[in-house]
Amino acid sequence: MTSETWRPHPLPTVIVELLQRKGSATDTELYDMIKEIYGDLGFNALNRELMRLEIEGKIHVSALTRGKRRVELLKKSRQH
Repeated sequence: MTSETWRPHPLPTVIVELLQRKGSATDTELYDMIKEIYGDLGFNALNRELMRLEIEGKIHVSALTRGKRRVELLKKSRQH
């Protein structure tokens, strides 16, 4: 059984808020920013959350170079 600490701001919320402020970031930049907030976050945990957010249609992840990805927040289309 894994012991996880409850955080005041869930990881998906932190990712979206950082991308709202910055626009887009590489996965390593995002990891470094989140690690300052969370401290003991592993890169695998970030990857799982990025995949979940991309499946939900909130972000888009694209390859930049070998081993580096660009993460950007998708804009919600307004319905008239």
